[in-house]
Amino acid sequence: MKQELIRILCDKSFRYTEEPSFKLVSGRLSRFYVNCKPTILNPRGMYLVGHLMFDAIIDAQPDAVGGLTFGADPIAMATAFASELKQRPIQAFSIRKTKKDHGIAQWVEGDLAQGSQVVVIDDVATTGGSTIKAIERARQAGLNVIRAVVLVDRQEGGLDNIREHVADVRALICRDELIKAIEQTGS
Repeated sequence: MKQELIRILCDKSFRYTEEPSFKLVSGRLSRFYVNCKPTILNPRGMYLVGHLMFDAIIDAQPDAVGGLTFGADPIAMATAFASELKQRPIQAFSIRKTKKDHGIAQWVEGDLAQGSQVVVIDDVATTGGSTIKAIERARQAGLNVIRAVVLVDRQEGGLDNIREHVADVRALICRDELIKAIEQTGS
């Protein structure tokens, strides 16, 4: 499954150049472009991500999986769906980027109780900023963050930064695996 997902990511979500030419959120230029949305919103990509993420978190026995909207949402939903198929249900949740100003004005949406054991996920880690924000907001909502998992680690220090907030941090795929796959296929 992982190799098939790497192929789909290389085809739909990853580019790299010799000279830095892709502008990041921080404003700096990078040689690497990663946009996981075309992969995780693709039916086969969603299927693979859901099953691989489930496999990466089930040993922690979480109550739920989720992260900052929109990067984590399709991954969390695919993981929850896969968990039901495997008869080991895990809830999905979503963390808002801005707190809603009506209703009960909460950061986290989902069917979760205070103290729930959760895994925070994200699609890509560069500096880890959005994952860290999700961890902080999950904790503010009374959730116990037991692990963080990203789909693609750009290998630019993000996982180390995330480890300052939760000890158990993993990536399903790293940038070097994507580069290797592209170089092997010559595309």
